[in-house]
Amino acid sequence: MLPRTRPVLAVAIACLALSTTACGSGSGGGSSSGKAKVGLITKTDTNPYFVKMRQGAEQAAKSANVDLSTAAGKFDGDNASQVTALENMVASGVKGVLITPNDSKAIVPAIAKARAKGVLVIALDTPPEPESAADALFATDNVKAGELIGAYAKAAMAGKTAKIATLDLAPGISVGVQRHDGFAKGFGIGSTDPSIVCSQDTGGDQAKGQTAMENCLQKAPDINLVYAINEPAALGAYTALKAKGREKDVMIVAIDGGCTGVQAVKDGKIAATSQQYPLKMASDGVKAIVQYTKSGKKASGYTDTGVQLITDKPQTGIDAEDTGFGLKNCWG
Repeated sequence: MLPRTRPVLAVAIACLALSTTACGSGSGGGSSSGKAKVGLITKTDTNPYFVKMRQGAEQAAKSANVDLSTAAGKFDGDNASQVTALENMVASGVKGVLITPNDSKAIVPAIAKARAKGVLVIALDTPPEPESAADALFATDNVKAGELIGAYAKAAMAGKTAKIATLDLAPGISVGVQRHDGFAKGFGIGSTDPSIVCSQDTGGDQAKGQTAMENCLQKAPDINLVYAINEPAALGAYTALKAKGREKDVMIVAIDGGCTGVQAVKDGKIAATSQQYPLKMASDGVKAIVQYTKSGKKASGYTDTGVQLITDKPQTGIDAEDTGFGLKNCWG
């Protein structure tokens, strides 16, 4: 543990070890500009989703004339780097931190320490467990995102008996559970209904999505509907289906709204996706911290940052926008 009396040295040393821009000129951390300081810690700094989130934070920080420190885990699931980044930001004097937790439970003690020092902590995209561990949550309603594609798939199946493969995230991850359960609810079944003939974890990865789909096709060759946790997993499923000549008779629905995913909807590889808005999450989060610095009023509770069904094959009674809208509002 570095001495609390040497916070600047602590930040400098940590920046050599972490995937972070918290120490660079104009990025916050060690700024002597006198401006209020805001921190953003994402799961990684390579995923296009979090790149867009960082852009939203940067735009809002520039508009509000505050200094922004950014940091990220070295990989998805890297809690240790996030803890160190949070500690260093607090030591550098940030007024508030936005964070997308890599481990919703393990990050809680670090969040508690930050809040005890008067730092406003807002979770983005992924809530800590419990959600009340952070001051506030700005995120997609992941249950609703799942419901949208579930209801769409139900309508598009037009009464056919469904044989469903679910390509999920990983056990116990709240985002994955919420999306899966939302899909089942929207489709009008239980989350473990017999019509779900295969479930595989993908980690949201395209290559793992392909392998998962291959496994499901071996287990249940008559699958005719695929729910995917995100668009990379969906595209992996499409690759596996195409290799079997099944890409035309199996419907794929997904969640995310990235530019590659929306293009896949336009190209007919994915039937529909639920689009979420990471730039808005971060932008609104920065604005909330700026408001805290001015008034002392802390953001609290859950703020829904929106979700929209995107498809070029709309179904009666299902609200949707086309891929033209999706491509104008996508990320990545």
